[in-house]
Amino acid sequence: MEKLGRFSSCRGVPFEIQPRGCSPFAIEVPTQDESPQYGQKIWLPWNKKSSFKVFPIMSDGIQRSMSRPSSHFCDLANDDDEDDFVTSVIEGDEDEESNTDLEQQEQVAHVPSRRELPPKVAKPRESRLSVILLDQGLFTVYKRLFVVCLAINLICLVLAATGSFPYAKNRATLFSIGNILALTLCRSEAMLRVVFWLAVKVLGRSWVPLPLKTATTSFLQCLGGIHSGCGVSSIIWLVYSLVLTLKDRDNTSSGIIAVASSILSLLCLSSLAAFPLVRHLHHNIFERTHRFAGWTALALLWAFIILTLSYDPISKSYDNLRFSRFIKAQEFWFTLTITIVIILPWVTVRRVPVKVSAPSGHASIIKFEGGVKAGILGRISPSPLSEWHAFGIISDGEKDHMMLAGAVGDFTKSLVSKPPSHLWVRQVHFAGLPYLVNMYDRVLLVATGSGICVFLSFLLQPSSADVCILWVAKGIEQNFGKEIKEAVSGFPKEKVIVHDTAVLGRPNVSQMSIDAVKKWGAQVVIVTSNPEGSRDVVDACKGAGIPAFGPIWDS
Repeated sequence: MEKLGRFSSCRGVPFEIQPRGCSPFAIEVPTQDESPQYGQKIWLPWNKKSSFKVFPIMSDGIQRSMSRPSSHFCDLANDDDEDDFVTSVIEGDEDEESNTDLEQQEQVAHVPSRRELPPKVAKPRESRLSVILLDQGLFTVYKRLFVVCLAINLICLVLAATGSFPYAKNRATLFSIGNILALTLCRSEAMLRVVFWLAVKVLGRSWVPLPLKTATTSFLQCLGGIHSGCGVSSIIWLVYSLVLTLKDRDNTSSGIIAVASSILSLLCLSSLAAFPLVRHLHHNIFERTHRFAGWTALALLWAFIILTLSYDPISKSYDNLRFSRFIKAQEFWFTLTITIVIILPWVTVRRVPVKVSAPSGHASIIKFEGGVKAGILGRISPSPLSEWHAFGIISDGEKDHMMLAGAVGDFTKSLVSKPPSHLWVRQVHFAGLPYLVNMYDRVLLVATGSGICVFLSFLLQPSSADVCILWVAKGIEQNFGKEIKEAVSGFPKEKVIVHDTAVLGRPNVSQMSIDAVKKWGAQVVIVTSNPEGSRDVVDACKGAGIPAFGPIWDS
């Protein structure tokens, strides 16, 4: 097997290929004495300088890529990439150079016409929602945390109702507020930033057992299970508290009951809006309902505490409110903490100038001032009171940073069609799954389409982990621009595989991930793709005994 020259598999991203017989990426080159046989591959000239296309030789001419197609793919491509690939071979490019190249190609191998191609068999496609709702499984870490949290609260509630836990029976409202505090902390970006930082500092050492690291990663990734469990539990405790209050109606006021009932209604509304079917089909409705119902409930909670602490059941009137009563009341401190945690991220909201460029209609690049550490995510918004969108941050950690936004929704499409000059940002960036890369020694990062943005910072700045990249996307330079291409091509070529589907067709990303782990000796795989793609890669890696993590859509 001889060494091949530089090969541009990603439309301009160069790699030095050294084929090996055992490598799944090896390309056999026929010698001068041999004629291409069935199943071998040949090099054909292309219209790009120092670049080539690779086609397998079949008995009836050039066919599709030999990569076994998977059911998921690049999240930027709405059309069929395999069809685009074949069309580019058959129809050629519009310029004269491409037509000349095609004539040269036809001298080497016969290019079939559309009529000669076998009919394409339509494959059933799973909807994004079905993958999210049905394929997550019944025993995910998220659901386990939800069940554990709910079970603990139900046990305490049963003990209170049977008289075995008198403190809980007398302070049922406090338990409801305590659950609200817990769910708020689970969503506090500032707190999570600290928790993730501590996890990396404490466990990010070579001598820490790998199972402990992966268990911690699963737990931190699925804190939304505690958030949801505490949300349901807070409603149950408040219902129990209202029942007790109504039984002892002579020692309370109608105003307190009305306020408590209003809080209960808002909590129920917020929980119903967060139900997966509503959340995924009507995300904007969920987000606004969750936000404004929560704020209104918080305001009513303060009113409830003031009324409760100032009410005198003997005189059945509201006495002068004394500050000493607040200091002694646990409900006051819990509510004060909730208020601070909710207000904190809004104190850092700023409207900042941005530079938005769109390499294509499929994605946009948003540039901001200031460097950011690797693995950090940020939120941006055109209207801070209505919607917020989270994106991975690309930064060298020094002067500036940027976000890569795939045009898949109304907001991201507007960034391409009507680039804004300013956007609202939260200056407190938050840590997510990519940040936990620093906890491991060797990590394989798998991305499709614009999912590469959460990993690029690990290529641009020093990282405690030794990372390797597998990126599958369509039209690297055309869709993502030269900056993204140069960021990837600047990484050591022995640690990166970029598969441009516009050139090479659809790959089996799951198998490529497993092969890459074996090649590089990675401890764990972290993937960012669409729901179906992430599920396939994670399941395949776990089936091969490789720890793998991807984004979850439970919360």
